[in-house]
Amino acid sequence: MSQLAPVLAFGAHPDDIEFGCGAVIATEARMGRACHFVICSRGEAASNGTPAARMREAKTAGKILGASVEFVELAGDARLKPRTEFAQKLAMIIRKVRPGILLAPTLVRNQHPDHVALGRLVQTAARLARYGGIRELKKLPAHAVDALLYYAVTPDAEPHDVQPILMDVSEPAVMSAWTKSMEAHASQMKTRNYLEMQLLRARLNGLRAGVGHAVPLFPNDPLVFDSFALIQRSARVF
Repeated sequence: MSQLAPVLAFGAHPDDIEFGCGAVIATEARMGRACHFVICSRGEAASNGTPAARMREAKTAGKILGASVEFVELAGDARLKPRTEFAQKLAMIIRKVRPGILLAPTLVRNQHPDHVALGRLVQTAARLARYGGIRELKKLPAHAVDALLYYAVTPDAEPHDVQPILMDVSEPAVMSAWTKSMEAHASQMKTRNYLEMQLLRARLNGLRAGVGHAVPLFPNDPLVFDSFALIQRSARVF
């Protein structure tokens, strides 16, 4: 059994995690880390694809990446808002899974409003999960995550005031799994070629980092290291 703490990824819609950071999930799963998706709607407001079909697509994609998938009822697609009861519900999931890393959509406003709302809910839930005295959460012991990292579902959702962590996802098996997981969301390809967009984004970030492909993640808080040995390289070539 892996000693690595799980990764817990939250998505507002059935395809968000795969498009935004699926390659990172594939990388961590191949290292033996448990990965769990929490999807907070069934995509019922989408122009293409029924909720049942989109749930099937998400389960298929999660399996391809090596992640378990859970659906949570909040307010429904295109109705998500930061509410205390929603944050508490997500905090209970954090306490149940006990992850090391949390992944959530960025807080940039120029994107689907559900993404922003969920990012804020996860930010609040991460705090609530570690507070031992909250009556509604006492069924499970408090848990503090190591880091909350945000992913961007689209280029417009990338924050300009936070330096990203560029995750090298160049390994062929990782890229293959990521591509197949995005292809599993065939219903959404009728609107836009999201697959090509994400692969091009990853290639551009890879060129920036001097690797084949890379996915940006944006830390909620400064990351802390206890040794230079943990810093392998930076994107800038001096």
